[in-house]
Amino acid sequence: MYILFTYLLELGVAIASLFSKKVRKMWRGERHSFEILREKVDPNARYIWFHVASLGEFEQGRPLMERVRQNYPEYKILLTFYSPSGYEVRKDYKGADIICYMPIDTPTNAIRFLRLVRPVMAFFIKYEFWYNFLHILHHRNIPTYSICSIFRPDQIFFKWYGRKYGRVLKCFTHFFVQNEESKRLLAGIGQNNVDIVGDTRFDRVLQIKEAAKQLPIVEAFVHSGDPMRSKVFIAGSSWQPDEDIFIPFFNNHKDWKMIIAPHVISENHLAQIESKLQGKSVRYTQTSKEQAAEADCLIIDCFGLLSSIYRYGDVSYVGGGFGVGIHNTLEAGVWDIPVIFGPNNKKFQEAQGLLRDKGGFEITNASDFNQIMTGFIQDQKAILRAGSQAGNYVKKLTGATDIIMNSIQL
Repeated sequence: MYILFTYLLELGVAIASLFSKKVRKMWRGERHSFEILREKVDPNARYIWFHVASLGEFEQGRPLMERVRQNYPEYKILLTFYSPSGYEVRKDYKGADIICYMPIDTPTNAIRFLRLVRPVMAFFIKYEFWYNFLHILHHRNIPTYSICSIFRPDQIFFKWYGRKYGRVLKCFTHFFVQNEESKRLLAGIGQNNVDIVGDTRFDRVLQIKEAAKQLPIVEAFVHSGDPMRSKVFIAGSSWQPDEDIFIPFFNNHKDWKMIIAPHVISENHLAQIESKLQGKSVRYTQTSKEQAAEADCLIIDCFGLLSSIYRYGDVSYVGGGFGVGIHNTLEAGVWDIPVIFGPNNKKFQEAQGLLRDKGGFEITNASDFNQIMTGFIQDQKAILRAGSQAGNYVKKLTGATDIIMNSIQL
């Protein structure tokens, strides 16, 4: 049934590519993968394969990938993506020797792929459980690891009807999971090759913090004007429902400056944000330091800066919690600032940890947001306390990369 499904999926992707630009990129990229591999694979080299779904999983696997490259320079690295949103952003990443899409998981594709690459080891990040690729890796006795995976009772592996598909888990040499529940669930189906290591993203955000960029325009915006106007609110990866909550508040609180880095950077969305702002706003790529210094709101209309921008904030908001799920709260928390986010956060361990440690704050509506911000305004020491809690939470959970590296053998 799974094999039939994958062939139907391949057909469905081909049809959908006629109507969707994103799907078309994925379809063309997958078809082009074998061409890339035939051209770039060195038959005399030994490859370690990292597979990630998209950009978030790439950042999760990156600390391990870079440590492998540092400790074992005699090996080459192959990096594959499933989603265009990851591949298109990181296709020029210098930490891998070959980067391409992973072909759809049919038996034919898996055999062709592994014959070309012949990896000596494979790492699948978080939720990647591709039946045919994993079975062939297992059949060829290639050590294969599941990194930073999370398991929940509602997943197919733990349902009576998913037992046959659940055999795919036996193909992994070892699981490095994020929490105790994952280890318990795996033990319940006979998988005891498991270690709890946490999440390599904690290591990654510390790396990002250490390599953060100096941003003169942002600094001019933050440090200008009335010296009493010293507080800065930063909204990262925001969507329209998020913006409808925090923009009205700051329209009525002119003593705060605001930086908005929306998740979708399109002219329509940027214009929509500008129409809601009552103060003066400028776009990052279209302004100067002098103009930014006079603005009330700085809109970040490009990618790649947000993780460095959080350093300039007093309070942060991470978007997505009123949609499919919140974005990266760790990038904000590592800078010792409170993190506010919407209600769709229950499947995000880092958000739950921030809530428990009182460095994060959940809102369900504008009233919740107004109450939290009013509390911060009335007691500014509360900002420092919450920020310290957020930073400490991130720092205490680093070290997953070290544990994994000490466990694998090359």
